[in-house]
Amino acid sequence: MLPAFDRFLPAALLILAALPLAACGGGSRESSLTPAQTTRTPAASPTPAETVPKIVAFGDSLTAGYGLRQQESYPALLQKMLDADGFKYEVVNAGVSGDTSADGVSRIDWSLEAGNVRFVILELGANDFLRGQPVAGTKKNLSAIIERAKAHNAQVLLAGMLTTTETGRDYEVEISDAFKSLAREHDVPLIPFFLEGVAGIDRLNQEDRVHPNAEGTKIVAATVYRYLKPLLEKDKSREP
Repeated sequence: MLPAFDRFLPAALLILAALPLAACGGGSRESSLTPAQTTRTPAASPTPAETVPKIVAFGDSLTAGYGLRQQESYPALLQKMLDADGFKYEVVNAGVSGDTSADGVSRIDWSLEAGNVRFVILELGANDFLRGQPVAGTKKNLSAIIERAKAHNAQVLLAGMLTTTETGRDYEVEISDAFKSLAREHDVPLIPFFLEGVAGIDRLNQEDRVHPNAEGTKIVAATVYRYLKPLLEKDKSREP
């Protein structure tokens, strides 16, 4: 039997392989944050909205909801799941199409300024691997993001990504090992494969065969929630 992370490799054979760089958001980097979320304003007294615990969905086009309506993105669907189960958190979509892990390092501090950020769902790396960038560099960047989130007292849920590229099997294994190593070194939970049950299935993806369509995104949201819910329950049990 394959290890938990590696058993998803067959489904990843069709993901990000032999596709142009534009597949994961192109050269543009458009955030799905609303103007109210992206505009920086002088510090003021906390409002009720600012004191609500936040879950920041931090990633690239897969988080931003590329090709979907805003309400179809996985963070929007996750919010509905939380509300239905009575969890009092606000999900902030901090996905930016085209972002690499290095881009993430440059904007993580700003994203944590949302106020009372309790959790960060970290989904980055796909665009690094499309470019064939050294996995060690991606791991270093993701490590920095995790450390900064923890410095803000936020718990991190790391989303693993699998891919095949022209660089070969060794590169694929290195990617897999990097995510497992990050989770172990920083003691954070890992979603083995962010696109579990969606990757490589045409009816669940857009025409580019990389970005989930509305139906596929429902599965992505359910996968994320499966790993996030135990953390929320533990967090809730700590409340006075």
